[in-house]
Amino acid sequence: MNWKPTVKGFKSYLMLERSLSENSIAAYLRDVAKLKEFLVLKELDVAPKDVTQKHLEEFILWLNELGLGARSQARLISGLKAFYKFLLVEDMTDDDPTELLEGPRLSRKIPEVLSYEEIRRMLDTIDLSEPQGTRNRAMLETLYACGLRVTEMTTLRLSNLFTEIGFIKVIGKGDKERLVPIGEEALLHIKHYVEGVRRAQTNIHPDHENFIFLNRRGKSLSRVMVFMIVKEAAKLAGITKKVSPHTFRHSFATHLIEGGADLKAVQDMLGHESITTTEIYTHLDTDYLRETIMAFHPRGRR
Repeated sequence: MNWKPTVKGFKSYLMLERSLSENSIAAYLRDVAKLKEFLVLKELDVAPKDVTQKHLEEFILWLNELGLGARSQARLISGLKAFYKFLLVEDMTDDDPTELLEGPRLSRKIPEVLSYEEIRRMLDTIDLSEPQGTRNRAMLETLYACGLRVTEMTTLRLSNLFTEIGFIKVIGKGDKERLVPIGEEALLHIKHYVEGVRRAQTNIHPDHENFIFLNRRGKSLSRVMVFMIVKEAAKLAGITKKVSPHTFRHSFATHLIEGGADLKAVQDMLGHESITTTEIYTHLDTDYLRETIMAFHPRGRR
């Protein structure tokens, strides 16, 4: 029993026996597709009936490490439970690996995630008539557009901004470089800031001329300043969740995965270590990453 005919049968089951809506069916099928994709990345040749609870726990743990929020994890588990209920009903398996599956057993908290509407509300609180407002809007747009860590954003360089192809080069942990696609909305706000406010700034420190985002003293922004800007925007937007710059990173990953983006593409854009040692997976397909952002990110295109 392989995946393709089994998933096809699952789709028919959802349509005919459970009479679900097209959107619900599509969501269930995405959940199963993500599981299969994970198994392929782990180089595990496992049929649906041979998936174990351990496989599923490793899958959920990996999604958590990518930044998928608690609600999204719970919904995905629900989809997998429906899939294995179908296998049981159709006598395709004798065991249900989801029976005791509750979620990742983690020592750290499952990440908080903002909805797209909450992201928009935070962006809308920024006063673009103020010079620092133009910078702050560009900064938050970039955080959300690219899923960056705080330090990765504060050290972004003008020389690593490739607007003509829609990519930025990011210096991540351990000075590892990666290319990340950036959507049109973020590029537009960066352009307004760089060509307007930043160009007019006359006190830029010689050692900081290549950094994109600068403070009033002409130096790169500190991590503390970024945290303050994010928290102020959340407060003005009336958001009671515990919000930090890293929340934008988790939201970036969650919104892409929920939209159906390829898990490996999201992992590469976040700068996580590969879960496989296969040589082919060590090379970025920049065209595919750009297509992923354009297709699945809420602000990938205007």
